[in-house]
Amino acid sequence: MDPVYLVFALIAVVGFIALTSAFKFVPQGYNWTVERFGRYTRTLTPGMSVITPFVDRVGRKMNMMETVLDVPQQEVITKDNAMVSCDAIVFIQVIDAVNAAYEVNNLHNAIQNLALTNIRTVVGSMDLDEVLSNRDDINARLLHVIDAATNPWGVKVTRIEIADLSPPADITEAMNRQMKAERLKRAEILTAEGDKQSAILKAEGQKQAKILEAEGRREAAFRDAEAREREAEAEAKATAMVSEAIAKGDVNAINYFLGQAYVAAFEKLATSPQQRTVIIPAEFSSILGTIEGIRGLTGAAKEAQTPPRPQGGAVPPTRRQD
Repeated sequence: MDPVYLVFALIAVVGFIALTSAFKFVPQGYNWTVERFGRYTRTLTPGMSVITPFVDRVGRKMNMMETVLDVPQQEVITKDNAMVSCDAIVFIQVIDAVNAAYEVNNLHNAIQNLALTNIRTVVGSMDLDEVLSNRDDINARLLHVIDAATNPWGVKVTRIEIADLSPPADITEAMNRQMKAERLKRAEILTAEGDKQSAILKAEGQKQAKILEAEGRREAAFRDAEAREREAEAEAKATAMVSEAIAKGDVNAINYFLGQAYVAAFEKLATSPQQRTVIIPAEFSSILGTIEGIRGLTGAAKEAQTPPRPQGGAVPPTRRQD
């Protein structure tokens, strides 16, 4: 083979290799560092870039997207000597590719160990009740500490979350018993409050019923007094009328009142539940006289109500009353 052709072929191969190595295509979300003889020179951003063949080379390919790191589970002793198992997740984002590439070795491992040590520090400075109830506070404190520590590495810690907090089984059982006791206590308090309200309402109802009953008795007494007053007025008016009749010489008025009293007394005697035999008094003729007096008064009242006789006409016949 001709050496000239061999040289040309070798030059062509070298040129092709140099041409392909000079063009670099950086994907979106990544930054590549360029090193010249092992020293950092510049950073390649997403897109096509050209470097010097055989002199420059790509150093580190840094992921600039937000990344999630899992923090392994570990046992932590709290301030009150309780053992708690906890793990976490950390969200990080590289904001400076140069510092992330050259300021720390194995960035992800460094952040994981940093999170582990700070979880032990933060959780160990709190009581068990605080650890279980203040998870947001723990997250905030861890975020502040870890973000400040990773800032020189060109990394921004966006979030950190405690994924699991598990106290020992005996402590969990004690907490369940305490929670049950608290609920029973609240239930008894609510039951007592209900009984109290029920007793108050019942007493109020009885009080209102007694008030209404007393008002009813007062109204009844008022009505009875008014009825007795009306009865007394009627009796006084009747007595006045009888007195006027007696003053005019009408004896039948006296017989009318005596007959009323006699008949009322005889009625009570006849309707008594202990009375099986009715005794008619011997002075039965006096009863007849009294009845005659009543008839006389009735006839006089009817004659007073009879219309006057028409002048020039015949006198209408009147029926004789026995």
